[in-house]
Amino acid sequence: MSVASISRWHDDALVPLEYCEMSDSSMVAADSWFVNDGRVLAIGLHRERFLNNAPGAESFWDAVIDAIPKHGDWFPRVEQHSNGRLVFRLRTAPERQRTAVLATWNGREPRTQPGVKGPDLGAMLRIRSAVQPLGASEAVILSEDGLVVEGAYSGLLWWRGDILCGPPTDLPRVNSVTTRSALTLATALGLDTHEEAVTPGELDGTELWVLSALHGIRIATAWVDGPELAEQPGRLAAWQARLDTLRRAI
Repeated sequence: MSVASISRWHDDALVPLEYCEMSDSSMVAADSWFVNDGRVLAIGLHRERFLNNAPGAESFWDAVIDAIPKHGDWFPRVEQHSNGRLVFRLRTAPERQRTAVLATWNGREPRTQPGVKGPDLGAMLRIRSAVQPLGASEAVILSEDGLVVEGAYSGLLWWRGDILCGPPTDLPRVNSVTTRSALTLATALGLDTHEEAVTPGELDGTELWVLSALHGIRIATAWVDGPELAEQPGRLAAWQARLDTLRRAI
């Protein structure tokens, strides 16, 4: 992923920022979303999530939206740092993937603030990188009791017949916009949704989805040293197309 530009919020305007100007500070909130020719899925939910953790940043957000090109594929990120600095990274989007290979993260809890996107992005990169030598593209975080919670950079959903299932809401994790969109779509289509506390082994034989703003829905084709996974032909493509139709111009 390449960075087209980096800006900071100063005197009610976005000002170009060089890497060398970045002071030592921790990230307290962040958000990112995929933009295709000026269209985004559920941008209002991204805005809500970011502003919940970065109160008072409404004008910054509005300026960011105005600065995103209306053509091409982009994956912008907004950040608030502990020193109060607001940063906008306009990034070109990497190639989107249809599939993912999972591996369980077996180390200690990597998250310091499980419900907030931003503070733990560095830790998420480390655990994803740690499972890549195993042939995995995403690490799965488990609870202390061994229950499936989320991916390093993704939400997780799975199918029990025609019921779309996900982890219980009381398992702390980032409130995935794409996951919320998929569950809302399922309800709109008249399908049942269900919260289910499961270990990896209890997902054997299910169709497991890996959801993120960048990729939309990916299907998990394998879980290293984990459950055997399934795929219903055509379902992933149909649902990805449905989500794509929900994109709106910004």
